[in-house]
Amino acid sequence: MHRKNAFTLIELLVVIAIIAILAAILFPVFARAKESAKQTACISNTRQIGLALNMYVGDVDGTMPIHYAYNSIPAAGKPGHKGVEVLIAPYTGSGKSRIDPVTGLQITPLMDIFKCPLDSGGPYTALDVPGTNSYWQAYGSSYRFTKCFYSVVAGESSSNNTLRTSTSIVNEGSFVDPAGSRVMRDEQVAQFGRDMTTDACNRYGYDCPSPDNYYRKWHTNGGSAVFADGHSKFMAGTAAFDATIVAPTGQRNPDLHPTEGTWYWACD
Repeated sequence: MHRKNAFTLIELLVVIAIIAILAAILFPVFARAKESAKQTACISNTRQIGLALNMYVGDVDGTMPIHYAYNSIPAAGKPGHKGVEVLIAPYTGSGKSRIDPVTGLQITPLMDIFKCPLDSGGPYTALDVPGTNSYWQAYGSSYRFTKCFYSVVAGESSSNNTLRTSTSIVNEGSFVDPAGSRVMRDEQVAQFGRDMTTDACNRYGYDCPSPDNYYRKWHTNGGSAVFADGHSKFMAGTAAFDATIVAPTGQRNPDLHPTEGTWYWACD
């Protein structure tokens, strides 16, 4: 008599258990590898943006671009939309602006260079700009431009579709430490999460109890940034983030500000 070649139930269960163990080990590795690849692409974008910003400044006698933030009327990529990314777009080589023949307004297409591949928006973006799933789609950029490093012009600069009422022109000669001055960062950095910074809500104002929560985790342990001298890097940890300068005169995130609490709240 010949024995049939077949797996017993015990053998099948052992194989299934081994596969489950391997999956539990490998899936996090694959996830980290995928995030790392996207993080590398994000850093590559910021390097190019840093170079484009320096070229823009060089063409306008050292004056920093006009500051805009979170403008959605007109929408990103539509005629008349205003953002720092629109001003430096011609220097990125990633898209060309054109004039709308009907309105006479500039149209700047949404450009991938201003999109971090890890940009998944936040709790507020879909409410503020319905139908969007990222800061890039909602406002034209995944990156936040540090307010105190840019020129503010009354009646022209705007944030959240509201015009600013004061004027402050910033020149590259104003920077006391260009290599340490963070002129741009990912909109969402991991340092803003309460799982990484216990006093994150009071300190940074993103990861707060509902309904004032603006935070969504993009990176596992940090975020990318561009500095005034044009270089970019990934910042891991709260100490590295707070060590960056946020004002031309050299103040850092936690330094006390005379009216705003800290220089982070005044400038970032």
